[in-house]
Amino acid sequence: MKKKILIPLLLLFHFFSFSQNPSLSDKASVSILTCGRGDELYTTFGHTAIRIKDSINHLDVVYNYGAFDFRIKNFYLKFIKGDLQYFINASSFEDFIFEYQSEKREVIEQSLDFSLKQKQQLFEILNASLYSDERSYTYKFIDRNCTSMAVEKINKIIGTELIQKVDDKTISYRELLYPYFENHFYYKLGINIIFGAKTDTKAVKLFLPIELMHSLNKAKVNSKPFVNKTETIVTGVPLETSFSFVNSIYCISLLLFIIVLTNKKPVFFTYLFISGLLGLFLSLVGLYSLHKEILWNYNALLFNPLFLVLPFLKPTWFKIVTKISAIMLIIYTFIIITKPHVFLMTPFLVSTSYILYKSFKTTNYKQ
Repeated sequence: MKKKILIPLLLLFHFFSFSQNPSLSDKASVSILTCGRGDELYTTFGHTAIRIKDSINHLDVVYNYGAFDFRIKNFYLKFIKGDLQYFINASSFEDFIFEYQSEKREVIEQSLDFSLKQKQQLFEILNASLYSDERSYTYKFIDRNCTSMAVEKINKIIGTELIQKVDDKTISYRELLYPYFENHFYYKLGINIIFGAKTDTKAVKLFLPIELMHSLNKAKVNSKPFVNKTETIVTGVPLETSFSFVNSIYCISLLLFIIVLTNKKPVFFTYLFISGLLGLFLSLVGLYSLHKEILWNYNALLFNPLFLVLPFLKPTWFKIVTKISAIMLIIYTFIIITKPHVFLMTPFLVSTSYILYKSFKTTNYKQ
């Protein structure tokens, strides 16, 4: 078993050591591996990889553009800023597939109808990327990821924009992504809070693995299907869907209801202050980050940075700022009403509105 795994990598090392690639035989094949979703956040959307197999040359290699290093200095800051470097790596097919077998995540293989010349070109391009400046790329959630990189390489070999998105382009990116977090309420809540206006635009870009699989199935070259064979390599098991009160909107709603029920100014002001801190983060991170997905975040109208100063204002100014905040909440309501995450944000909207109203009505206290 170990010998089989090592052979392709040792052969690759041998070829690269002499700065040349082997000539693929007419038995060589190129395929796209579409991998199913996992439980971890970074596996939520699945994965795309490229496989090149040649039994004559004893090659069976998977090229993966989704590699990253958790150990990199300031990993999370780089991720938030949008300059985190992902990179391509290569592994034996057996090594690659073992992870998905152990996690029972589906893997579907689509063999592509490339000519031998095109297979060789792709093989050389991918191998060159492993040992050049092209090895790394700046990850962008929608614009540049493991799927879009695979699309870029295939289109380059074909010489045209062959692979185009065929799935629904009339829905927004937010609507497209929303079902992926069905079993992870807090992921869904966090993602929809930090995502800004760009994710409400039409989802015209192909960036999800499942979309690439559908697009390949529809692609044709010279009136012939581009995919000449589809095979399920690993039969996946559906993600667990058992209900958890703690991991649900009902838990958050109960917590907010308890806060409202206390009817105590210190509790109200603590809630508003924490909301203001979140709003300040949402406002500033858009200036710091290169991720377009988090720009122009209207959720800052709900988690309003103005809330930070409310506990420290005199009654007159308190009423003025409260009125301004209320107007912002009304604007937010009109914005959110047609969005898919309206149900998620309603408990916060109702609670914040009530707290502002009660605080406004009781501003004649000694300071």
